[in-house]
Amino acid sequence: MLPAVEPINGSGSPRIAIIGAGFSGIGMAIRLKQAGITSFTIYEAAPEVGGTWFHNSYPGAACDIGSHLYSFSFKRNHEWTKTYAGHEEILEYLKACMREEDLYRQTRLSTPIESAAYDDASCTWTLTTGDGERIETDVVIFGCGQLNEPVRPDIPGLDDFQGRMFHSARWDHDYDLTGKRVAVIGNGASAAQFVPEVAKEAAHLTVCQRSNSWIVPRRDFPYSETQKRRFRRIPGVESLHRLGIFWFNEQGFLAFRPGQKWWGLIQGSDKAEEWQNIALRHLEKQVPDPELRARLTPDYGIGCKRVLLSNDWYPTLQRNDVDLVTDRITRVTADSIETEAGTVGPLDAIILGTGFDSTKFMSTVKITGADGVDLATAWADGPKAHLGITVAGFPNLFMLYGPNTNLGHGTIIFMIECQIRYIRKCIQKMRRDHLQVLTVDPHAQARFNAQLQEDLAKSVWASGCASWYVTRDGKVLNNWSSFMLGYWKHTLRPNFDEFITA
Repeated sequence: MLPAVEPINGSGSPRIAIIGAGFSGIGMAIRLKQAGITSFTIYEAAPEVGGTWFHNSYPGAACDIGSHLYSFSFKRNHEWTKTYAGHEEILEYLKACMREEDLYRQTRLSTPIESAAYDDASCTWTLTTGDGERIETDVVIFGCGQLNEPVRPDIPGLDDFQGRMFHSARWDHDYDLTGKRVAVIGNGASAAQFVPEVAKEAAHLTVCQRSNSWIVPRRDFPYSETQKRRFRRIPGVESLHRLGIFWFNEQGFLAFRPGQKWWGLIQGSDKAEEWQNIALRHLEKQVPDPELRARLTPDYGIGCKRVLLSNDWYPTLQRNDVDLVTDRITRVTADSIETEAGTVGPLDAIILGTGFDSTKFMSTVKITGADGVDLATAWADGPKAHLGITVAGFPNLFMLYGPNTNLGHGTIIFMIECQIRYIRKCIQKMRRDHLQVLTVDPHAQARFNAQLQEDLAKSVWASGCASWYVTRDGKVLNNWSSFMLGYWKHTLRPNFDEFITA
């Protein structure tokens, strides 16, 4: 137990640093402010807010959860233009949240945080910015997310390519793809959105498919002015619409956990079969060529990897100016890609649709906790936390969208809101009880993770296929093990008996 010290400035209100100004950081700031806690500053490395939606500006970028649910329950937007909002509309929503809550005044843009070190004597954190500035704070809340570090594939000769190369998460808007010979490496969620757009501009496009994806129809429709007027004027209409989207997605978890109970029924295997049949019918309807269909049919159970929503992926692959390559890439040369079956090229550009290093949480910041323990060392066998929010040995540090809080079936915004509520209650306790230290008990964290991994071992994610949900040694470090409501129940209120305080 650390010795108690006097409250900060005698007020009991801790100084709070929020790292990241995406959905997580913005939502945290709004809810703190609504609770009368204003002693916070948001630090954002980019020149504008938005996080994922600032960086992922590729053509066709959009959410794959219904717009009204892909937004804060405490900052409703009745003006969404369509079922699945696009990049610009989502980014503008986040900027509007900042303006309406006057948060830009408490935000430092273009301020990357390079290190965070805890001092045992003063019970404070010292942040160091990219410019070498040192900032002392009492509480650190990381809102960096899971999908912020683009993966550059380990392909021989990649650096030898003489044309233009960029990752989809860092789109080169200055490079005109019109009339160019382009290759895309990867065929995940981002590629499913930008490939159809690139195909409209490029002279020729080659898609290098690393593995097949299960794809279901994207039921995207515009909201009429009448619908938007109802959302604005009739109490409860928008809430019912949100609830409908929520329950539609929530029952989707049944596809990922064989034998899982839902309202007293056991139908997990049935839901997986239902989803798989929908995907297969979609494939058969859009791809009449049986040989091509075979090349596009996954050889693993649905849900093991992220299920994609698209109406134009399959039609794009059948264009005369688009080729699908499924052979393994052996190397990249100055102007081509070589595969086991031949050469793709010559090429003007290569776009990497290779996703993110999703298991390296907060890896851009060197974090040192109590007793000088480095977070990278503490996580040597993989990131783990208590409820994905707190880490033993790292006092007064909280995470949003941390380990095992991702979903395969619902909206991460709901999960983030659960975490925001939990963290706010922790900070309120620190204020109320004049605490200098709040840190999760390592035994509580170990019990939680043991049960979590036991549950995840029964899921489709642990069935053996490779995906960004799973590490190379088979650990599921990204996804939550149950329904969204299960996480809501676990995080409804902190159990302070599981914490060490001072």
